[in-house]
Amino acid sequence: MASESWLTEFPKMSREGLLAIRKSLDATYRDFSREYGESIEAIFDPLLTFLIWFEKLLLNTPWPLIIIAITALAYFASRSWKLSLGVVVSFLLIGYFGMWEDTMRTLSIITVCTMLSIALGIPVGIMMARSDRVQSTVTPMLDIMQTMPAFVYLIPVVMLLGIGRIPGVIAVVIYAIPPVIRLTNLGIRLVDREVLEAATSYGASPTQRLMGVQLPLAMPTIMAGINQTIMMSLAMVVIASMIGVKGLGQPVLKSITNQYFTLGLFNGLAIVALAIIFDRVSQAYAKRTQKHMEGTDHG
Repeated sequence: MASESWLTEFPKMSREGLLAIRKSLDATYRDFSREYGESIEAIFDPLLTFLIWFEKLLLNTPWPLIIIAITALAYFASRSWKLSLGVVVSFLLIGYFGMWEDTMRTLSIITVCTMLSIALGIPVGIMMARSDRVQSTVTPMLDIMQTMPAFVYLIPVVMLLGIGRIPGVIAVVIYAIPPVIRLTNLGIRLVDREVLEAATSYGASPTQRLMGVQLPLAMPTIMAGINQTIMMSLAMVVIASMIGVKGLGQPVLKSITNQYFTLGLFNGLAIVALAIIFDRVSQAYAKRTQKHMEGTDHG
């Protein structure tokens, strides 16, 4: 009888214990966000200022100049006239279907998020490649970031910073940064030991080996990580629109809630067009850098 009562009481006790833990954690985080929310928000003010400036720059610049600039960047990276023509056609269609402003907003936030991910991710990847201890510490964090549903970490970010661009940027960066960290680490670790030994024998310091040998040889792998980061940033556009990030995600969200099929389809295709352009350009640049490195090796 005693064992039966224990069996029936245990789930109730565990539920009560879990509820008490959840309540205390919620209260602690709520107090923390009320006390330090404004201070933390102030840290991100320069980023917000830059993001607003960059968005206004894209929106206020005449569309032919934007298309010329993006096409020039695409050609410089890929040396492909076909890809450059595809960029021109894609952006002309985006403008023709009235999605220019939303595309520029999306382009601004994706560019900023990618720049942030690269600026934070590559140094972390380098530290992981240089230290097994750092790798063993960071890898589980990357696993959590990649497997945790985006909606879950939107909650604490929104509680702390409210809705708007900065919470959107933080959410996108958390979701998109793991590939560039992992592939920077992998690329540096895959550099041939004999090449490093040769550089050391010529008197190269650890910094010279990193900048002159490891990073250039790892660049194709790092570029693959940057490519994946861009793709994941674009994948977050619709989810980020739920917390007030303007761009192509908002019409898609609106089409879901109001059942406007064509609105969602056209804006979705605009996101796909951006994804294909970024993907092709970054892949072409990675192939060019690889060929250049192979040519240097043979030379």
